[in-house]
Parts: sequence; C-alpha cells; structure tokens
Amino acid sequence: MSAPNNDPTTETNMRRVLVCALTGVLALAALPAWSALPNGTRAPAIDTQATLAGKEFKFSLADALKKGPVVLYFYPAAFTPGCTTEAHLFAEATPQFQALGATVIGVSHDPIEKLDEFSVSECRNKFAVASDKDGSIMKAYDSVLEGHPEYASRTSYVIAPTGEIIYSYTAKSPDKHVDNTMAAVKKWQEAHAKS
Repeated sequence: MSAPNNDPTTETNMRRVLVCALTGVLALAALPAWSALPNGTRAPAIDTQATLAGKEFKFSLADALKKGPVVLYFYPAAFTPGCTTEAHLFAEATPQFQALGATVIGVSHDPIEKLDEFSVSECRNKFAVASDKDGSIMKAYDSVLEGHPEYASRTSYVIAPTGEIIYSYTAKSPDKHVDNTMAAVKKWQEAHAKS
C-alpha cells in the first residue's frame, strides 16, 4: 500500500480543477433559460388589435390560418435598434413569404397607436404588427423576456394551417429569424405540395 500523496502542488492543482468545474456549472446556470412552446403544440388563439400600413384591424390567428401558414414573431419594443432591424428584414422577405402562402405578423407590448406608425415606417407597409398591451399573448406563447416581464423575448414561430406549431426559434439577435422561419415555411410547403 502506498503512502498518501501530500504534495502541495497536487492539492493546489486539484483545487484549481474543482474551482474551474464549479465556475463552469455556475456560468451555465446563469445563462438565460430561453423558452418557447415546443413543436407539435397547438398554437394558442390570438384575437387582438393589429395594424397594417397604419390601418387598424382585428387580427385573428384562426382566420389567418385559413389562408396558409403563419409566421408569428415576438419582439421587445417598436423603434428600438434590434426590433427595427428585424422589421426591415421581415419587410424585405414578405413577398417571398406571400409567394409561399404564408402570413407574417409581429407582436409586441406596444400600444396600437405606436404600432400604427411602426407599421408604416419600419414594417414598410408590408406586414401587420399586433398589440399585446396586457402581455397575455406573449405569456401564452412562453415568449416573455426574462428579467423584463413587460417585454416579449425575440421569438419566432411558424404555425401550420392546422394550428400546430411546426417551428420555434428564440435569439436576442434579429439576424436569423427571417432565414430560419423562411426555411421552415419552405419545408412545410414542400411536404404539403399538391401533386
């Protein structure tokens, strides 16, 4: 039987390894827990005030789904840099979504009066944005910004005409939301193309 190793260098190295491991675990625990409704979930109903090109109307998810898939994206606040960038990207891509039979709608906590302006200037009259002033829609879709419950997280969904969520994506950056939802709509379209 060998004698225990009481080398101070070995003990110091072991402590360093343990501290590094503990630091890694704590760092992972500190990451935001992005949540979104999982694929296959039935999309919660939406009936709210929306605006397109500054003209207000009642948006119904059920009615929109009768026309084809719906790209529903949540964003924190109108006229903020990331949300403006995302609105521009969706505006540029709206004709492609329409060609695939998809409807695009953005949702934020902003009052409808503010969204009237946002729909014209930043959404460029291309797609509608809806007001979730009381936060009930973003809560139903698990799209509440962690640490700021009055704002939506940047989460995008693709909802099939059956009402089933077929794709969800959450990321602070607006960069991939259009590409990812476009790919999901195309994939759905290919799977459901009439022969």
